Amino acid sequence: MPLRSTDSGKVARDPVHHPLFARCYTRISVAAETRMGMAGIRERLLAGLTGRVIEIGAGNGLNFAHYPGTVSEVVAIEPERLLRQKAVAAALHTDVPVDVVPGCAEALPVKSEGFDAVVLSLVLCSVRDLPRALAEVRRVLRPGGEVRFFEHGTGGGPAMELAQRVLDRTVWPLLSGGCHLSRDPVAALRRAGFELGPYRRVMMPETGPVLPSSYCSLGTAWRPVTDASPSGH
Repeated sequence: MPLRSTDSGKVARDPVHHPLFARCYTRISVAAETRMGMAGIRERLLAGLTGRVIEIGAGNGLNFAHYPGTVSEVVAIEPERLLRQKAVAAALHTDVPVDVVPGCAEALPVKSEGFDAVVLSLVLCSVRDLPRALAEVRRVLRPGGEVRFFEHGTGGGPAMELAQRVLDRTVWPLLSGGCHLSRDPVAALRRAGFELGPYRRVMMPETGPVLPSSYCSLGTAWRPVTDASPSGH
């Protein structure tokens, strides 16, 4: 399946532009595959998926190699140009068809109810409008469709949670491509109308120093089968 990319210079402006962070993230994420156990997390995140999948905030495409053969197509949305170029390169070396396209979580460039599953992997921390992004997830997911998520957020007790909030209001988003530490992804999914399935807390890294970004959740949610069709494209 041909890959689509608008990185030819015809696009005037990307919805997200963090080139320095993108370069740093690429190095860190590749190292984390083995040193921090992220490859195993990706395997657990994506195991058993079937049908058409949309991955929101695909980054440099490190999830692509872990999609099972039961997935018929992955549409990978990535707003940052450098990361999107890396994702396009990664998509060339996968067995599952992957279509990498520009776009942002708050306005996904796809039709409503067109996907069997949505993958959210370390993206909800950095979206500009979390409720709107999750409303878009509901819109593009068919009723009964599945959300797989691996997200970091608030945790660690009162002292750490205070530190996370202070960092969010000062330097952290500036240094980390718009990332926020004190969001609660599980609560946000519940507020957005998803039915929460099994999920568990994962520390990242699993061993070693505890960081403000260490408190992660890995799990599953569903769009209710009886959910009314959201308005949209």
